[in-house]
Amino acid sequence: MKPTSGPDAAPREASDIRVFASSCTMHGLGHVFGPGGLTPRRALWAAAVLLSLAAFLYQVAERVHYYEEFHHETALEERESHRLTFPAVTLCNINPLRRSSLTPNDLHWAGPALLGLDPAEHAAFLRALGRPPTPPGFMPSPTFDMAQLYARAGHALEDMLLDCHYRGQPCGPENFTTIFTRMGQCYTFNSGAGGAELLTTPKGGMGNGLEVMLDVQQDEYLPVWRDTEETLFEVGIRVQIHTQEEPPIIDQLGFGAAPGYQTFVSCQQQQLTFLPPPWGDCSSVSMDPDLELESSGPLGSTNPSPGLSPPYSLMGCRLACETRYVTRKCGCRMMHMPGSAPVCSPQQYKDCAAPTLDTMLRKDACNCPSPCAITRYAKELSMVRIPSRASARYLARKLNRSEAYITENVLVLDIYFEALNYETVEQKKAYEVSELLGDIGGQMGLFIGASLLTILEILDYLCEVFQDRVLGYFWNRRRSQRRSSTNLLQEQQGGPPARVSHLNLGPRPHTPSCAVTKTISASHRTCYLVTRL
Repeated sequence: MKPTSGPDAAPREASDIRVFASSCTMHGLGHVFGPGGLTPRRALWAAAVLLSLAAFLYQVAERVHYYEEFHHETALEERESHRLTFPAVTLCNINPLRRSSLTPNDLHWAGPALLGLDPAEHAAFLRALGRPPTPPGFMPSPTFDMAQLYARAGHALEDMLLDCHYRGQPCGPENFTTIFTRMGQCYTFNSGAGGAELLTTPKGGMGNGLEVMLDVQQDEYLPVWRDTEETLFEVGIRVQIHTQEEPPIIDQLGFGAAPGYQTFVSCQQQQLTFLPPPWGDCSSVSMDPDLELESSGPLGSTNPSPGLSPPYSLMGCRLACETRYVTRKCGCRMMHMPGSAPVCSPQQYKDCAAPTLDTMLRKDACNCPSPCAITRYAKELSMVRIPSRASARYLARKLNRSEAYITENVLVLDIYFEALNYETVEQKKAYEVSELLGDIGGQMGLFIGASLLTILEILDYLCEVFQDRVLGYFWNRRRSQRRSSTNLLQEQQGGPPARVSHLNLGPRPHTPSCAVTKTISASHRTCYLVTRL
């Protein structure tokens, strides 16, 4: 039987769209690019495939757009713990300076700034303090240090602390760290300063935390001479409960404990986790208070500190921001501010530092993002009066004070965990990359019946098309040129021309030896060279 010949009988190349459509796993292609001409059935299949492909691409674009909006969600969870780290507790006497420690030199330098005193009123103020008048020939010191004033004239913890226990074990002033705030000299329990081991508690409830009895020393309070912005009318202790990494901002965030009462503070730890950009706006880069800002830069812009820096906290960022602002405006810093700038003098306090800081706080000029991880403490306060009638006489004998003095000056502060559980508030990505890929894969399977391997099939087909149609064209053209040159050379040498069967070039007509070079030279050598070129 004679074999049939023709294009239909010839094997099709791998780059043929009909060959690819017959074997591709994408649904519908075999019905669109099947053998035969255009029919209504094939047109309907082509329309269905195009509509499904358009719906698929629309869903993919919508999912990608939703992912690029970077949504987040917040998860609240309550967890149990066998042991919790006890927080840092900062205590400040509301009265910043003791009246018995002020000297005429202190009034000369700090009287106008801190007390609103005129120089002519110093003698009357000393009489109100019960102090002798300024001696004749008094000469003030050439310089004055505000930090030294508060360290010398502030309330000493050794005098205020009457009793201290942590989890039933005695504690003392050695367990507190001195720190300066805007309220003056304060003291922090369990600060972890100097690498000290942080205290923990395995139980909740009263008796498993810190209990202190304090004497506010109301007899040492400065008399109110006139009403100023710094005038304080209350008596007692300011308290702030915070983490060891966070500096106390006790003048803004502290709560009060009054004498004549026992204040119970029940705490619950809360751990908050936020997402960085683009899902959130948290930051974990500390600010250097000594780093000079550009005039056009935002006050709250975070810049990495050279070398080691404390962990980032919101209060630390605000304090560093305030330090930069005051230092740039006044050329000095307030005593509670970090950094290496010189401490402001009393006159600089009055004329520049205090007004500048108050203005900055009113404008909220600091742009401090939330930290990516925060630990804070929710508090519930309750109070009872002390001493009772039954215990007043006993306490008077024990403390060697009168019952009236105890009622007006003594307070008890009891801080403990309500229970050994804590809350976690965590921001999470609402739409992960895995969910995006899952949605795209689901839409791909629903609309076009494809998968990841289908994409590989399409890429493989495109490679075949490129190899057969593009590279094959240049390769065949190059081989044809080489074969033509070889045939010319063989004809010049008198040999039979080479046949290229796969190119179907056919036999070439015989050419005389030097027919192509008659106008150039009659020599055989010249003919050979020209033929080679």
